Amino acid sequence: MTHSFPKSAAIIAQSRRFIPGGVNSINRAIQPEITFVRGEGAYIFDAEGRRYLDYHAAFSPHFLGHNDPYVREAVVRAVTNGDSLFGAGSTVMEGRLAELICTHVPWVESVQILNTGSEATCQAMRLARAVTGRDHVIVMQGGYNGWHNDVACNLMTPLSRVGPRRSPGEYPFISISAGIPKSHQQLVHPINFNDLASVRYVCERYAIAALITEPILQNIGVVKPAPGFLEGLRKLADEFGFVLIFDEVKTGFRHALGGFAQVSGVRPDLVVYGKAVANGFPIALIGGRRDYMDWFVHPDPVKRVLAAGTYNGHPVPVAASIATIERLLMNGGEVYRHVEALGAKLQHGLEELLRRHGHTAVVARQGSAFCPYLMDHLPVDWHDLAGHHDFARDEQLRQAMISRGIFCFPLATKQWSLSAAHTSEDVDVTLREYDAALSELAKPGAMAMAS
Repeated sequence: MTHSFPKSAAIIAQSRRFIPGGVNSINRAIQPEITFVRGEGAYIFDAEGRRYLDYHAAFSPHFLGHNDPYVREAVVRAVTNGDSLFGAGSTVMEGRLAELICTHVPWVESVQILNTGSEATCQAMRLARAVTGRDHVIVMQGGYNGWHNDVACNLMTPLSRVGPRRSPGEYPFISISAGIPKSHQQLVHPINFNDLASVRYVCERYAIAALITEPILQNIGVVKPAPGFLEGLRKLADEFGFVLIFDEVKTGFRHALGGFAQVSGVRPDLVVYGKAVANGFPIALIGGRRDYMDWFVHPDPVKRVLAAGTYNGHPVPVAASIATIERLLMNGGEVYRHVEALGAKLQHGLEELLRRHGHTAVVARQGSAFCPYLMDHLPVDWHDLAGHHDFARDEQLRQAMISRGIFCFPLATKQWSLSAAHTSEDVDVTLREYDAALSELAKPGAMAMAS
């Protein structure tokens, strides 16, 4: 089953005349070139008028679904009531949002409101350097923490470039962007997720200011921490004096109101949130220990960490964020129970279909986030995943699902995301189409046609 997208292609061609590549985030460039024009609940609609069940959720912020009525009404009130960008003093709403976060996330004692996840991780690492007086940082191979110099590296790098597994040890800084000075690259030390021995190895050789990690690697699907890994990071941070930063831009609010730190019970020193905290509106937060956060207003100007931004605390995303948190608190966390039930049903259904069609496969899941892996075990890090997963077959399955009206991001190992707007009937439809896609790809010549 194939579709053409002439209207979508025309829109993108027009955009290319004025925007490099035709998209404002290079990660949005996909094949087939589809332009989406509307979202409602669990569905998105393309320029051709086709409807898709959405499991991409714009890289996962739409946890409540697209255009959630409760959030929408809060945003409309903020606009119509004259809530505006003043650029002087504080506002009632930004104080309310900060209070909500600090009240419901015990390890967040103070908060700064920003606009994007990359801003938040950049600020967190700058703050860690100021507090510790050190320069070196540790990042995770296969993790994604934003676009800035400290973290724009070692994302989904082929093993031919990364080299063989090193444990204990670190990997070369392999940039995903031009323009990062070589001198800066020497301060960044990539290691594999779930490798405590390598954390100790690096800490014994360099003055480490911070270790930043997603508590679950969700840029490459759903790669969970091994038992004891996050607890081990906490102990090593205390032993070596570095700042432990959890990047919960994807995991925060989607897995629990307090993010995966709440699920794991491990307390980071600093945490950053984004995406699901405002259900698709642009906002990010950095929070954590008050004695660290107070460096943003340090009485010594030489030690003070600059926190500035004209749009920080803009009333529209702040209103969306307050409404999102209120929704998540309703009925004792009903949203989380709903998506957990749907996720379990979908996981079991996918596993059964893959088994029935003769595939060696596993499905990793945490709550509403899941990812089928075409390998015989759940991956523990990037080396494991890159060495065992069938990337070509994964992408063929994704393309087949898109052609059947189920939208997932068409790049192997990317996370699938349920929302509160999905229903049990939506899961039934998804499983039926996945069954059909597996049958389609099993036909003689299907592999060659898909490639």
